[in-house]
Amino acid sequence: MAKVTLKDINKSFPQGEGKSKGDQIKVLHNIDLEITDGEFMVLVGPSGCGKSTLLRMIAGLETATSGNIFVGEENVTHLPPKQRDIAMVFQNYALYPHLNVYDNMAFGLRRMNQGLKEGNKSVLPAGLEKGLMGLTKTFPKKFRYHSAIETRINQKVYQVAQLLQLESLLNRLPKDLSGGQKQRVALGRAIARNPQVFLMDEPMSNLDATLRAETRSQIVQLQRKLGITTVYVTHDQVEAMTMGERIAVMNKGKIQQVASPLELYHYPANCFVASFIGTPPMNFYPLPLTILYKLVTVNLA
Repeated sequence: MAKVTLKDINKSFPQGEGKSKGDQIKVLHNIDLEITDGEFMVLVGPSGCGKSTLLRMIAGLETATSGNIFVGEENVTHLPPKQRDIAMVFQNYALYPHLNVYDNMAFGLRRMNQGLKEGNKSVLPAGLEKGLMGLTKTFPKKFRYHSAIETRINQKVYQVAQLLQLESLLNRLPKDLSGGQKQRVALGRAIARNPQVFLMDEPMSNLDATLRAETRSQIVQLQRKLGITTVYVTHDQVEAMTMGERIAVMNKGKIQQVASPLELYHYPANCFVASFIGTPPMNFYPLPLTILYKLVTVNLA
């Protein structure tokens, strides 16, 4: 597990067709944020405020125009995604439709098999091991011969499946799963990798209201149990207030306030935060101020 530190992050995109070459749209402005080790941090704000772009930059799917991103003490700003030890859960789940639940959850582990080789060398010659795997390929899964690496992957997948109550679904394809089940599989694939950081980009946006409420508490409980640093993006302030240990409220590419849910509610830093947080939102009433000889008066008439 590790803390995540963003230092003076800026992001600009080129203008669309018909615009002058070199024109840029700035979507993130001087972002500074530290997410402590094991913390559940929520990025919340209206659509287009830059929260998903910021999350993708932490993952390495977007590059920063300027600034630095640290995971632990390591500067990962210019590292590719696979070297950041970060797992991401996407809005659309991003499950492989031709793979069953087991293979979807094992996919990331198999991609990392070089790292799994340490301490798991087979006692059999490579040729004999390969022959045994081929010979038993058509056997029921529990009777097949597995390499040392595949055995470890198998143990990890079943461990996570038990944690998420997915054991009975391991042979199903994504098309045979409900929205809530797909979301748990996507979470399981991320958990199985045992990353330093979880990133979640509106993972409940495709669920109905009842399932969303149920899943919110499940994700929070799971994160507390695993203790993995988590950054969660949502546009739903109710989701943010019920899930985050701290919340970073964003608007127009800037962080407006970072605080606990209660602090945001009782002590908003500005009018935007005050209007965005709370249901129903805070009421505003403009009043003229008069300052005369250092005396401030408000006209209520």
